Amino acid sequence: MAGPERQRAESAARQAAAQLTAQDVQGVALTFVDNAGISRVKTVPTARLAHTARWGVGAGPCFDVFLVDDSSAEGRPVGDLRLFPDLDRLTVLAGHPGWAWAPVDRFWQDGTPYAGCQRQFARRMADTARDRGLRPRMGFETEWVVVRDGTADGKGEALTYGSSGPAYGLARVTELSGYLRDVLRALAAQQVDVLQLHPEYAPGQFEVSVAPSDPVGAADLSVLVRETIRAVSHRHGLTPLFGPVVEPGGVGNGAHLHVSLWEDDRNLFRGGDGPYGMTDICQAFLAGVLRELPALLALGAPSPAGYLRLEPSRWAGAFQCWGPENREAALRFITGAPDDPAGANAEVKCFDAAANPYLLTGAVLAAGLAGVDDGLRLPPPATADPAVTGGHPRLPTSLPEALGHFRRSDVLRRALGDDLFDTVAAVRAAEAALLDGASPQELAAATRGRY
Repeated sequence: MAGPERQRAESAARQAAAQLTAQDVQGVALTFVDNAGISRVKTVPTARLAHTARWGVGAGPCFDVFLVDDSSAEGRPVGDLRLFPDLDRLTVLAGHPGWAWAPVDRFWQDGTPYAGCQRQFARRMADTARDRGLRPRMGFETEWVVVRDGTADGKGEALTYGSSGPAYGLARVTELSGYLRDVLRALAAQQVDVLQLHPEYAPGQFEVSVAPSDPVGAADLSVLVRETIRAVSHRHGLTPLFGPVVEPGGVGNGAHLHVSLWEDDRNLFRGGDGPYGMTDICQAFLAGVLRELPALLALGAPSPAGYLRLEPSRWAGAFQCWGPENREAALRFITGAPDDPAGANAEVKCFDAAANPYLLTGAVLAAGLAGVDDGLRLPPPATADPAVTGGHPRLPTSLPEALGHFRRSDVLRRALGDDLFDTVAAVRAAEAALLDGASPQELAAATRGRY
């Protein structure tokens, strides 16, 4: 960050700190997400926010090689980064009394951008799209399972679910109506635009969907929503589990990513001459995403546990195919209502909540834009369950297999840059080795409560 930019940030932060103090906010949580998908944090007193906005907070690059169990893929004891809060995202946390939150961008001490900053990568890809006259809109679905506190300690004991109601059942909402009310209340207080909240398929499982945002904003919201759910859950004596698999054999938690492209006020995912109303740009973009899906899984399903979830006929998107309103296709195209201009979008279903959302939004953009550059076209759609009809390749069934595709992806290497690309690959290889030989139950127990 340049000197004048730091001075402006300091001035804005001083005003923000005064407003926070008036609301009895004592501390600000500054977060980033590491390559293992864990949200890491430094906190500062509210009175220190202006200084932090100008000079940053120190943190080592070692966090980028942490694994899910807090061990490390490799040693990085040397060097120091500065974390600078994005004051435009500063939010008073309704679920954490006395606290505010802001995501950070990471720089070296001399002010040059840190190549390993996943948030800056997502912004760079969004800027690339904008330079082409495209405005991407993205949004994550957040799925989680609630269990009673003390029953998910990672040792494999039986879980006590927070609700016994049936899948998608009103009884589940009735059992936990106060809890769900408080989740909605906290998100509304933080000005998060919730589209829907409902019970999901697995025992004790729920899902919340929020309105789409820009790619960086969508990733920020993913972090904010998850931590809000976590805070409200603990106040109700519940533990939220966001891991890809809570119990082997179940459907697991996805983190489906919705995406659309806009040109000014026109949604390019409808009103065209392509399949189901797609424009040429839309079709090429989605074909690029579809082409890179095996490699994208190393980012979107980054834990060995994720491949327990990615099974056919579980609505997880286990096959490399697309289809209109097909919940078994890894890439589901949604046409939306005819009179809803914002309704058309695509949903990438094969991703889960172990993913770093900044890596994911940036990488999906990179894959789609490469498809536009190459003038790709989509293959015929899957109009039924591909596990039954056949004819579509299976996506990787293990993290090492996905990592192999990732390492061979020139598209993702160019987009991420060598430093970030190689660090992600090192973390994936280390996590595969860390959990190699674990039983399905051991995999689930080791990861379900970490994200």
